[in-house]
Amino acid sequence: MSKPMEHVFADGAQAAGDLARRIGDVLGEAIVARGVASIALSGGRSPRAVLEALAGLPLDWSKVVVTLVDERWVAPDQADSNEKLVREALLTGEAAKARFVGMKNDAADAYAGVEACEAALAALPWPLDIVLLGMGEDGHTASLFPEARELAEGLSTQARVLAVTPPAAPHQRMTLSASAILDSRHIFLQIGGAAKRTVYERALAGGAAEDLPVRVALCQDKVPVEVWIGG
Repeated sequence: MSKPMEHVFADGAQAAGDLARRIGDVLGEAIVARGVASIALSGGRSPRAVLEALAGLPLDWSKVVVTLVDERWVAPDQADSNEKLVREALLTGEAAKARFVGMKNDAADAYAGVEACEAALAALPWPLDIVLLGMGEDGHTASLFPEARELAEGLSTQARVLAVTPPAAPHQRMTLSASAILDSRHIFLQIGGAAKRTVYERALAGGAAEDLPVRVALCQDKVPVEVWIGG
């Protein structure tokens, strides 16, 4: 296992700006090489600044496909929706020309929505150029949570998505599986704060992904990983 490339900044704003520029470079290179670029984005508070900075970059956005790493099973106009975050923070101005493929559909719950979500994501240009991950203080990434009843499935299935009920967070989720995360050309991880830095160092030291699911990304040699650490 090779250690990820680390980008360390004094504060989160500097890290977010640098990460946005790096994403823009990779997407631009993909458009030149293949005529299309693809990225899966995480939700939460930390990515907002990245998405806002990314939206202002001079890309041929009509050739960019955007999807999600995971999604809460709520309506896209609800505050907890990752789709809402992406539409507000990224898909504005010229960046609104990007094609967005969400995870939430009309199914009554996430489990009933798996088949339609799998079909929607199957149409994406795999491997994805970038998977942008976050990490919780419990070591979860995407919606692969320690002690979730679906974790073993998420770590082993060859399906791209699965439904998850988090053990200690609201809302059912739809999430990329470990195999889908690794079906990518670049994995970027964004973390901030001393507590998450400690968890990150523990994950790098090795051990079971069941204990710290972020190890799915960090403890492998298939896909290069870069980590942005701020604040």
